[in-house]
Amino acid sequence: QVRLLESGGGSVQPGGSLRLSCTHAGRDRSNACMAWFRMTHGNGREAVATIERDGNSVYDDSVKGRFTISRDSAGKSIFLQMNNLKPEDTAIYYCAGSIYAACTFQVELYRYWGQGVQVTVPS
Repeated sequence: QVRLLESGGGSVQPGGSLRLSCTHAGRDRSNACMAWFRMTHGNGREAVATIERDGNSVYDDSVKGRFTISRDSAGKSIFLQMNNLKPEDTAIYYCAGSIYAACTFQVELYRYWGQGVQVTVPS
């Protein structure tokens, strides 16, 4: 069994920063693709950033230059540093683990999900 445990959400003024963390417990998933998704009211989950075991990362255009995804050397934790936050970044953010090593933005290929953390940036 794999569990993903997230932390770090909260409320911050526009232009502020937050750092999300996600640690996976259970069966070793250190070689699998990991990602951050977010979901806003009335919308499905959309990919924010993905990272492979070697550190290769991809970002959605809406967060490029502001968000940075990273992974610890053991491959058990990933992080999302969010800078220059905007009201449109308000969402529930989910850590996700793919069943593959190569990353994709396809939500269907992610089998493991965290419980979600709320990020709020008031307008």
